[in-house]
Amino acid sequence: MSYGHASSEPKLHGIVAEFEDEASIIEATGKTVEAGYHHVEAYTPYPLEELMDILHLHKNKIALVILIGGLVGCAAGFFMQYFSSVIHYPINVGGRPFNSWPSFIPVMFECTILFASISAVLGMILMNGLPRPYHPMFNVDRFQYASQDRFFLCIEADDPKFNPEETRQFLESLHPHEVSEVEE
Repeated sequence: MSYGHASSEPKLHGIVAEFEDEASIIEATGKTVEAGYHHVEAYTPYPLEELMDILHLHKNKIALVILIGGLVGCAAGFFMQYFSSVIHYPINVGGRPFNSWPSFIPVMFECTILFASISAVLGMILMNGLPRPYHPMFNVDRFQYASQDRFFLCIEADDPKFNPEETRQFLESLHPHEVSEVEE
């Protein structure tokens, strides 16, 4: 009789290789991308510009999110004042037109900054996949050294080219310090 319990065997997240210096992980990452792997992640104790270039991590859409947020804020500031001074409560002050947009500029500017900053924070949180208090890489015993002096290269299991045996052999051919499986 089955009660629908989940399988107790852990799911494979990927295979990770540990390297001792930045030159070796940069070389290994380049060879990994050249070999056709696309779902690759590198973990280093400090940012490496070369890895960002190899993994194409410069393609970031946060600037577009901020621009859209700012434009929406500017439009919201204008239409908020337009509604109140033209539609909802029109008052003729000194013969000026109801839609006197130059007087709307300070509020439009403030709404632009407000919406752009809020969209920047929310966009950054969502694009980084936060909040994520747990990551499968934390299951790797030696991963604690990623913030100190070790470099890790993980090929994830959802990569189209991923095959556990072949991927392990490929990573071992890159001469890492150690190769481990990452379980979810």
